[in-house]
Amino acid sequence: MRSREMIKKITLLVLIMTCFAAGYVFAQEEVDTIDPALINPDTAQQKLQEVSVCKFEDAGDWYGYIASDYGLIFTRGFAGGPNDREPLQEEIDAGIIEVDGDGHIVRGDISVLGVKVMFYRRGVIEFNVRPARPIPIPGKVKVVTVWVCGRESQHELDLVVADYFGNVAYIPMGTLDFPGWSKMSAVMPATLRQRDAHYSYLGGVTVRGFQVNCDLDETYGNFFIYFDDMRAVTDLFDEELRSEDDMLDAW
Repeated sequence: MRSREMIKKITLLVLIMTCFAAGYVFAQEEVDTIDPALINPDTAQQKLQEVSVCKFEDAGDWYGYIASDYGLIFTRGFAGGPNDREPLQEEIDAGIIEVDGDGHIVRGDISVLGVKVMFYRRGVIEFNVRPARPIPIPGKVKVVTVWVCGRESQHELDLVVADYFGNVAYIPMGTLDFPGWSKMSAVMPATLRQRDAHYSYLGGVTVRGFQVNCDLDETYGNFFIYFDDMRAVTDLFDEELRSEDDMLDAW
């Protein structure tokens, strides 16, 4: 009798598990057939636009910092820039930038920021390149790009940003192991809070500069790095949605 009851229980359990598995497969097939356009429709409400953040035209707007027992750091402006950069059409139309017949920039973005580091000794070192004042970026920032000339080193570059509460984040941009100029990018993480209904007038992020994390084997002699044309791809949907007669919650 006990063996029959055991067989019945096992059979019943197998049937339940089979039904559950069948229901899971059916549910999985239903999920796969859902129109992706119906998932999170808020993501379609975006107004992405590329904006200029800093052209590095005035070297006096930036300064360098390194621990005094590791070396010296200098900043200086130089004429030039990457030939592959493309000016924003809006800036050309507004007369901010002027280009020649070949599309080369001849006015408005003709300088770069140079940084020189003189290492005292080898060590686990980082140095920072900071703006005199934090640079705000409007909207909800998606990506920040900057042209960098890093002299084929193994040092790593981080973008330093802060949210409206002053919480600082270091976002990796990559290794400086390339010759000449290269456009480097930093994708804003989803964990970085850029908007809060309780602080609506403090949206977006501010750029606090760059941090170079030095490779131990290359912390000797002199190191040079150059920056130009920092831009951001940002979502301006909320800014453009605001009515002209709407008040600003900044009081």
